[in-house]
Amino acid sequence: MTDTPHLFRPFTLRGVTARNRVVISPMCQYAAHEGHLEDWHMVNLGRFATGGAGIVFTEATAVQKAGRITHGCAGLWCDSQIIGHARVAQFALSHGAIPAVQLGHAGRKSGMQRPWFGNGPLTDADIARGDMPWTPVGPSEIPVAEGWPMPHALSENDIGELIEDFIAATRRALAAGYKIVEIHGAHGYLIHSFLSPLSNRRSDAYGGDLEGRMRLALEVAQAVRATWPEDLPVFFRTSAVDGDPEGWTLPDTVELAKRLKALGVDVMDCSSSGIAGAATASGGGKRQPGFQVPYADVVRREAGMQTMAVGLITHPQQAEEILAAGQADLIAIGREALVDPMWALHAAQALGHDADYSTWPAQSGWWLAGRDKTSDFYQPQRP
Repeated sequence: MTDTPHLFRPFTLRGVTARNRVVISPMCQYAAHEGHLEDWHMVNLGRFATGGAGIVFTEATAVQKAGRITHGCAGLWCDSQIIGHARVAQFALSHGAIPAVQLGHAGRKSGMQRPWFGNGPLTDADIARGDMPWTPVGPSEIPVAEGWPMPHALSENDIGELIEDFIAATRRALAAGYKIVEIHGAHGYLIHSFLSPLSNRRSDAYGGDLEGRMRLALEVAQAVRATWPEDLPVFFRTSAVDGDPEGWTLPDTVELAKRLKALGVDVMDCSSSGIAGAATASGGGKRQPGFQVPYADVVRREAGMQTMAVGLITHPQQAEEILAAGQADLIAIGREALVDPMWALHAAQALGHDADYSTWPAQSGWWLAGRDKTSDFYQPQRP
């Protein structure tokens, strides 16, 4: 084991063991129909499982119909949606990956455009395509930005219904065969908007000081943890900072992590930003390789909680160094996996962990091992 790269050491959480530390991050595909997963999702997520990842996350999945980011986003608000998720989960398991799902509610950002149509509020052109608007919700009547729709401020009764819907979606996720559930508390979506003082101006028990603003996140986490089997892990994705000195800060995230850990949440998935802009913004800093790793590092050290690092981690050696330095426990790969769905298998070779394609699916590994022994590869001639 000591000679095995950190990236390829098995990782056990409760009763679940992933074959390595490579996680495919939730990436919205905007290709669902009324919240139901389609063949696209099966093929897209399936290639990551056969590509060697240890854990494969299904994209942000709405617990309420009006909680979708776009009309094309996935859901688990009704039983008919279970079967599509079950196909994905079963395929992942059959190819050695742990299937995971991210549950959430888009809040003030719900009902927006698919990104290739603009990634903003719906326009007349979107409505003409059939994407009809609905009223978004949030902690307070504060829109995402100028030109965005005014959200309805959730009442305490609304919040009670929301928590029940998280419970129901968690049960459906279990029925589908997922082994990990993650609560989406980042990127300006509903739970994050309650956490941030930039969007939460409430004066009741769900607003005001840090304790009040954390209440929804903690109540959702408690409800999900109580519903999810004890031997299966729960993750929480956070935007560790808003990138605004008046907003959510890293010390706030550390405090939230301590409270979540006490409730039985196992891993903090450390992203950043998104409260008033794109979910992939850098939180006010420069986007550079591993720019969010320090957040995972601080939470891991100061909250004593296992963490997942995400954000411009693209090279196997980079991922290995993060783990070897103790900055995180898991490495989430997103867009780089879209470029190379077999990133994990290629990483194993790059780190000297697989010289003979033994970690590849048997259906292709034996072909490639033979090719390397018998083939002369084309070398371009120098001018």
